Amino acid sequence: MTSTGRLVGLQAPDFRATAVVDQEFRELSLRDYRGRHVVLFFYPLNFTFVCPTEITAFSDRHADFARLATDILAVSVDSPFSHLAWVQTERKNGGLGDVAYPLVSDLNKEISRAYQVLDEAAGTALRGLFLIDPDGVIRHSTINDLAVGRSVDETLRVLQAFQLVRNDPGQVCPADWTPGAHTLAPDPKGSRNFFAALE
Repeated sequence: MTSTGRLVGLQAPDFRATAVVDQEFRELSLRDYRGRHVVLFFYPLNFTFVCPTEITAFSDRHADFARLATDILAVSVDSPFSHLAWVQTERKNGGLGDVAYPLVSDLNKEISRAYQVLDEAAGTALRGLFLIDPDGVIRHSTINDLAVGRSVDETLRVLQAFQLVRNDPGQVCPADWTPGAHTLAPDPKGSRNFFAALE
């Protein structure tokens, strides 16, 4: 397995797979989402412990992503039938309940391999997350080991930063940038002006 950082700036590997959407099986392709931003995240397995906290957290904030013209796709090595069973199980009973975005089946592990997040020994994906722009280019990736879940707020923050610099290529976002905060021009004068404004 190699670093997912090597994928940043490259075209996101396309895939076609079966997903559970609104409690039905559907064939989808990453190419179907061209023209919109995509949050693509991998999780290890259904009916586990950290995974449902992430999946439901992203689902509960789905409207925040939709307002940013962004779609969410979640991928694991489980079968579509396992995805469906998990969605049809209530949260209070260890399930997900309805999820606002597709759960993609990567039973043959080809998607996880393509995104370099497959733990070959375990046969499951690590917690990889990729932000893909409307041109299909990966702009951001993170990877967590299994024991720690990801932050929806941080995903939204980074997404908004990349959307800002996409719309205004003359600006860059400094550390800890949040929407509405100052950006800076990527040149010596712009940098001086930014730091002068902080004093």
